[in-house]
Amino acid sequence: MNLNQIDFFYFIGIGGMGMSSLARYFHSIGKTVYGHDRNETFLTKKLEKEGISINYHDTIEFLPKWVLSKQCLIVYTPAIPSHHKQWIYLKKYGKNIKKRSQVLSLIIENDICIAIGGTHGKTTTCILLGHILYSIGMNITAFLGGISENYQSNLILNNVLNGKKIFLVEADEFDHSFLYLSPNIACITSFDQDHVDTYPRKDALKKAYITFSNRVKKPYKKIFLCQEESFQSNNAIYFSVLKKENYYSNHLYVKENKWYFDFHTPTEIWKSLPLPIPGQHNLKNVTAALAISDYLKIPKEEIRKALFLFKGIKRRYSIHYQSSKKIYIDDYAHHPTEINAFISTVRICFPNKKILGIFQPHLFSRTKFFEKSFAKSLEHLDILILLDIYPAREFPINGINSNNLLKKIQMSSKEISTMSKVLKKIEKKHFDIILTMGAGDIETLIIPIKEWLYKRYGEINEK
Repeated sequence: MNLNQIDFFYFIGIGGMGMSSLARYFHSIGKTVYGHDRNETFLTKKLEKEGISINYHDTIEFLPKWVLSKQCLIVYTPAIPSHHKQWIYLKKYGKNIKKRSQVLSLIIENDICIAIGGTHGKTTTCILLGHILYSIGMNITAFLGGISENYQSNLILNNVLNGKKIFLVEADEFDHSFLYLSPNIACITSFDQDHVDTYPRKDALKKAYITFSNRVKKPYKKIFLCQEESFQSNNAIYFSVLKKENYYSNHLYVKENKWYFDFHTPTEIWKSLPLPIPGQHNLKNVTAALAISDYLKIPKEEIRKALFLFKGIKRRYSIHYQSSKKIYIDDYAHHPTEINAFISTVRICFPNKKILGIFQPHLFSRTKFFEKSFAKSLEHLDILILLDIYPAREFPINGINSNNLLKKIQMSSKEISTMSKVLKKIEKKHFDIILTMGAGDIETLIIPIKEWLYKRYGEINEK
């Protein structure tokens, strides 16, 4: 398909992170973009402010007149349920229909592409690398899996006249989406088991990642692999935070509540670089981004400057309130490994503090598979408020619910809550730090919690 011959785009599920970055891209190059989502969110409101039309009613009456024309491409996400009315109608009568990952592959197929994959860390790595490439003036278009605080978007565009265009994308393993990509440079940060609805066994996930690694092509034809978690490849450049590989980082230390580390290239050491997002787990992600940057021959002083100017990522260790009395941090953590890393980082940054955690499980299949691991990871909190499972694309599974998960968690201060009653429960707790965690709609609690803290405890400390 020639995307230049497409004038109209209709996105089913436009509010998703991957879908919205594509919608923004086509809107930015002058295409007519419409979309549907089931709920109005912060992200969909931003898209509407940017000039993209969105409907929130699952009926065909809200479809634009041109949606069935040959000049329209209908873009969908695998998360759309089979009973969705607009989707049923468009599958039957639409002329051009593509999955999001297929459209992404069409966009990048004739240009240089860097693809970042991994169960954990791909969004942090991708956004930091995108920031570095943008900062030095590269002709970069980056499709991100999170919102960059620097650019307040999940799309970075830097259309410059000089320099070959480079696309930077996240390689999403869900539904084997990343196997549509054939990047010139790829990276795998980790392949801890997840998306068990797609990969019921870890060997199936590893096989998919190996297939992805074999899709790298010339020029470059390189894949950056984390030594601690990856496999062998003839085209590999290894990075590590434990072993002395091609690229590695060490000497992580905290000074005046700021994190620093040393980065080793094959030829030199870069001393005392700032770690822009706290945590040992983020050191690995930053190491990956720096390794690719050095491989692309970006000067180290430019990289150091970009690190200092990096403002972070929404819902990745996002501190929303910090006073002398209370602290509130939100994170996207929705896997036991991520929860462990998040809580551990908080305890390092704020020792001897009593932590209240609010967690929303994401997907019935993930909760079922990791039930015992979730229980163990949540036990690192002092107080737990557990929300109902966010189903996303799934139907309920018999016996899998938050009540049963709560029974497996060995701690004295724990309870279930609905979203609407969380604030009332928080008001009765004695804590120093609030954490919200999850990949569903738990982010809708951020503003109410911030407003309550501000009203009750006063001004936020100046940084």
